[in-house]
Amino acid sequence: MARLVRSATVHARAEDIFDFLEDKTHIPEFWPSMMEVSNIETLPNGGKKYKWAYKMAGLRIEGDSEEIEVIPNRKLVAKNRKGIEGTVTWLLKEHGTNTDVTLEMDYEVPVPVLGKLNERAAHQFNEHEVNTVIANLKTQIEI
Repeated sequence: MARLVRSATVHARAEDIFDFLEDKTHIPEFWPSMMEVSNIETLPNGGKKYKWAYKMAGLRIEGDSEEIEVIPNRKLVAKNRKGIEGTVTWLLKEHGTNTDVTLEMDYEVPVPVLGKLNERAAHQFNEHEVNTVIANLKTQIEI
């Protein structure tokens, strides 16, 4: 399983960032290869369950995510099933008027993609993607 971690300091309150991340309709706005998010449901733990479509190596990959851990204004952990299996974790740590935002991704590259890309190339693609996601999130929030 591959792992990527990126952080940025965002000039915003943790609550505002958390609320933005919990509105799953925002995901395609800051995650470049995320084509769509649909069938969003609220879970008893306060998190969300949703379907998504992602583009990697020219292929459309569909999957499901379910937030398995939700600590308001501090942490979101989503388990991805189908498509690209893994875990996406958002960590928020507020200090003054800023918040440190960390994105942790643990994932398996799906077999159909490996036929088109080798594992190293897929990891390089995802490294670029995570860098862009964290930069785009910062831009979206600070507007």
